[in-house]
Amino acid sequence: MNASNTTASAAERAQDAVNNERLQSAIAALAAFGGRDDGGVSRETLTPIDLAARRHLIDYARSLGCEVGIDDCANLFFRRAGTSDRTPVLTGSHADTQPVGGKLDGAYGVLAGLEVIAALNDAGIRTVRPIEVVAWTNEEGSRFGPGTMGSSAFVTPSLLDGYRQSVDKDGIVMGDALDAALKEVPDVPRRAMALPMEAYVELHIEQGPVLERANAALGVVTGIQSVRWYRVVCTGMAAHAGTTPMDERSDAMAAAMAIATQLYARADQEAAHNIRLTLGRWHVGPNSINTIPGEVEFTIDVRCVDAAVLDRFERFLQDVTSQHAWRGNITFENLFYRAPTAFPQPMLDLIEKACTRASDLAQRGAPKKVTSGAFHDAMYMADHCPTGMIFVPSKDGISHNAAEETAPADLYLGVQALAYTMVELANR
Repeated sequence: MNASNTTASAAERAQDAVNNERLQSAIAALAAFGGRDDGGVSRETLTPIDLAARRHLIDYARSLGCEVGIDDCANLFFRRAGTSDRTPVLTGSHADTQPVGGKLDGAYGVLAGLEVIAALNDAGIRTVRPIEVVAWTNEEGSRFGPGTMGSSAFVTPSLLDGYRQSVDKDGIVMGDALDAALKEVPDVPRRAMALPMEAYVELHIEQGPVLERANAALGVVTGIQSVRWYRVVCTGMAAHAGTTPMDERSDAMAAAMAIATQLYARADQEAAHNIRLTLGRWHVGPNSINTIPGEVEFTIDVRCVDAAVLDRFERFLQDVTSQHAWRGNITFENLFYRAPTAFPQPMLDLIEKACTRASDLAQRGAPKKVTSGAFHDAMYMADHCPTGMIFVPSKDGISHNAAEETAPADLYLGVQALAYTMVELANR
């Protein structure tokens, strides 16, 4: 590199070369795949509309001079060569949506990475390391479970065989859909999974209200909350609603509601630790208006950045379910556990530097340090290489909804921060 292309000056030049008009056009173009009249997007993973969107991304990346590759989980990689063959730096997110989602969740991170490459082309900057942009498969998990499938399989390829057995609501097997998707791109070379990466940086909308309430344009994400999922089953006795005395009932719904009340009270007691509790899925049997429920099943999603808080919650759940006095049986099982993700301090320092310069140039306030309450692909990539995240605000904190929105000026600042970060990393 010549003197004008040193690490610091190249990062600044890349940040300044980001083109907001081009970024907004790219967002609108991708949103047309599955676009709805209400402004939302319906583009579930590996559907025909998702495959068309993938082809659009392939063509766009190639127009920027990228090499394109795909792995066995159909994760797409767009590579801009460096001046060396050192381990690449990676950015990106996912292009699939919820059944009714917005145009930014995931898609913004993929298009932001491609805009960074376009900005580098405009500025004539060559980085030492290659820069790659990834579009992960099935982050949402709304069609095939679990979510964050592509990134977790990339990091741990042995998971893919199990993922291929997942079945959607129409009886389509994930493995069949995956094979069909791979056949759709015979012009894209296959590449190995679990390839080494120097670093991974994911830019994403916050999907919450913290940044907007703080009037902060950018967020430096310090980590991702720990999460645990449980299933509770209360088994009683179905009986006639009109003839069974109240004191002789084995009412599974009464037991479930009593437990739910105690769990919410426990969450209130832990409020200072920012615990998040959701009792999200309920099944009632026989689900008849005039029959006492004989079985009630519900799920628990509990999250906190402090795993010790979740340990206490699980012990409380054990006590509540084992000591509940009624004429029936209560069981619970742990469905999923993920420890807190903490991003490394050097990555936080670099991202804060990048965000601060972008915010200062726009005469906006300082970036805010935040914790992610949602899953992201960065959660698994943190097990693979040094990882970080950048957030931009979400209007009213809304996401997974057609009303999802972020101001164009904030989207632009996010890509500026990403460009600075990626070039710094790629020139090390």
